[in-house]
Amino acid sequence: MSIMSGCQGKPTSPTIHEKVCPRCGNIIEIFSIDTQIPCDNCGFVAYNDTLSCVQWCQYARKCVGDEMYEHMMEIAALQKQKAAEERQRKEEENA
Repeated sequence: MSIMSGCQGKPTSPTIHEKVCPRCGNIIEIFSIDTQIPCDNCGFVAYNDTLSCVQWCQYARKCVGDEMYEHMMEIAALQKQKAAEERQRKEEENA
């Protein structure tokens, strides 16, 4: 699924990122405009962790659809929580 097809602020040049498939270890290439992509080796569906536009764009829900929007916002909330816990852990270590 591509974000670009419905994006009101289409990026001029998408970037590509590499992820390691958690199932088989294969390198998965995912474009910044893709929300998900299956692994070429095992078929595991990897999601794009770069959620910045979904987090702030007023058109995000319309762009990616309700189900994907909710899923991506859940991932963003978990990432934010993990980052806060990591910051707290480091502060406690340094205290």
